Amino acid sequence: MEKIKFVPDNEEEAVEFCIIEQTRLGGVDYLLVTDCADETKDADAYILKDVSSPEEEQAVYEFVENEEELETVSGLFAGLLEDTKLEI
Repeated sequence: MEKIKFVPDNEEEAVEFCIIEQTRLGGVDYLLVTDCADETKDADAYILKDVSSPEEEQAVYEFVENEEELETVSGLFAGLLEDTKLEI
């Protein structure tokens, strides 16, 4: 499983997430991620949005917090992962 390191705002230490799925909507890339700690237990899932500009070398992601956007993108991921129980 592909992994990504993410440094939350106001934090110094990176958090590692496992990428479950990725998609593009309206020209914006989104990642569905979960923590990589223990794959045998239910884990929290998060949706990250690429907010980087085209000239940046590395992608910059932030958590999707807008309720309407979160609902739209989580519905898209739910469709992509029909066989997976997904609660966001």
